[in-house]
Amino acid sequence: MNSINVNDVLLKMIGAAKGKLQEHWEAAAPFAEQQFKSLAENLALIVKLQREGTITKEQASYYLEIQKSSVRIVLLTIEGLGLLAVEAAINAALDIVKTAVNTAIGWDIL
Repeated sequence: MNSINVNDVLLKMIGAAKGKLQEHWEAAAPFAEQQFKSLAENLALIVKLQREGTITKEQASYYLEIQKSSVRIVLLTIEGLGLLAVEAAINAALDIVKTAVNTAIGWDIL
C-alpha cells in the first residue's frame, strides 16, 4: 500500500474546489484552504489508523463523513455559497484524489 502525500492531496483538492467556486473563490479561499487542509490530514490519519489495524472500514467511513460535514458547514457560512455549490466543490475535491486515497487505504472509501 502507498501512503498519501498530504500536500499533494491538498493542492489537488483546492484546485478542484476552486474550479467549482470560481465566482466566490476570493471570499471562500481562506476558509476552503484551511478546511481542505484538515480534510487531507484526516485522510492521512485514516490511512495510518488502517495500517495500524485500529480503525475499521465502517469507522473510517463515519469519520470521513464527519470531516466532509465540517467542510460543508464552514463553506455554507460564506455569503453567496449555496448547498449545491458547496457539495459540488467537496465532491470535485474528493473525486480528484479518490484513486490515490483508495489505493493508499486499501479500501474504496471515496
